[in-house]
Amino acid sequence: MMSLTVMLFVLMMVGMVLPLTVAAGPSGKLIVFHAGSLTVPFDAIEKKFEAKYPDVDVLREAGGSTKMARLISEVGKPADIMASADYKVIDNNLIPEFADWNVRFATNQLVLCYTDQSRYADQITADNWYEILQKEGVVWGHSDPNLDPCGYRSLMVLQLAEKFYGIQGLYDKILANRPQKNVRPKSVELVNLLKTGNMDYAWEYISVARQHELKYIVLDDHINLSNYKYDAFYKQAQVEVTGKKPGTWITKSGQSCTYGITMIKNAPNPEAAVAFLQFLLSEDLGLKTLEQMGQPPMVPPIVPDAAMAQKMPAEIAGLVEVKD
Repeated sequence: MMSLTVMLFVLMMVGMVLPLTVAAGPSGKLIVFHAGSLTVPFDAIEKKFEAKYPDVDVLREAGGSTKMARLISEVGKPADIMASADYKVIDNNLIPEFADWNVRFATNQLVLCYTDQSRYADQITADNWYEILQKEGVVWGHSDPNLDPCGYRSLMVLQLAEKFYGIQGLYDKILANRPQKNVRPKSVELVNLLKTGNMDYAWEYISVARQHELKYIVLDDHINLSNYKYDAFYKQAQVEVTGKKPGTWITKSGQSCTYGITMIKNAPNPEAAVAFLQFLLSEDLGLKTLEQMGQPPMVPPIVPDAAMAQKMPAEIAGLVEVKD
């Protein structure tokens, strides 16, 4: 028969072990698909998250947001989390079949990037950039509008410039000096072309320009898609992109740059996914890191209605605001 002393010792040991078991954090591989423009901040967030949760191995795959969403919805690639440079990519490609909710967590704006090597680098300004892009010999480009939100947003900027400056035919004139070979699958590919001198100018998000220490031209808020107050003006820009099914098309209308993130319904590692999203959407953790990396965060992050908020894990729902 067990003595009282031994019994107390056993109970004490059980009491010490149980809290450790309950407090055990997430583990395993966490698959995160995200927009190419989030590469730098998500790299920093990954390191901080893995330091907090050393048993989790974050596996990130970056690319054009539309392409990444379609890898989930059409190709069937497994993923835990999807972060898009345009929150509507998640709405259009993943909800409701592959995801239930969509948190808007960051913003951005389009800028025209260049380097000291770029032709007319010593002459270009916010007042003459559209003239420089039309000059013979100037090499400029943007990402593929069918694969990357930065691509169709770049075209929207050019359309809005025509309307803002009141120059008839400006959009077509600028595009006439951009061969198809200068359209790349994702915007971050253009950074290397700029830095190696193989391209003079490229449209990027201001966050990417800052992260890669590029020179850039900031445009008027009527043009750069940064300010939600001008959404009515932005809507005048429209770009057709390929739809979900081959041979179909979707018309994208201009709107301020807003990033979205969701957890995939059949996430292989939902526990780690919730922990990552909780980390990312916390003001003093992930959102602070976004700010430090030049990516303007939305504080607090938002969802459009209470019905969507109710579908979210409680750990995340408590970090967002319901606001359309």
